[in-house]
Amino acid sequence: VQLQASGGGSVQAGGSLRLSCVASGTTSSNYIMGWYRQAPGKQRELVATISSGGSTHYADSVKGRFTISRDNAKNTVYLQMNNLQPEDTATYYCAADPGGSYMFIYWGRGTLVTVSS
Repeated sequence: VQLQASGGGSVQAGGSLRLSCVASGTTSSNYIMGWYRQAPGKQRELVATISSGGSTHYADSVKGRFTISRDNAKNTVYLQMNNLQPEDTATYYCAADPGGSYMFIYWGRGTLVTVSS
């Protein structure tokens, strides 16, 4: 299973970005998918998850600003990020859990998001 994330970039505070993560080597429709991020000097943290049935969970810091979604036909999960703030600056990683236990065992390379004030 390979996960390829894209869509990162540099934006000003208040701007938006949409990250995409394409899964290959498997059909990911039954997987729980997630987005994590890691800022410089900080630990990796969960941003959002989406179950195979579409149930979502968000970190408190992004609730109301970020939306996770998936297109199973395209084996793709998205993270729409609105009203970005400098504290959202981080490398964002997508992850996949095939077992349904929120233990993510497949990870993609990160995509960098930089938000300037």
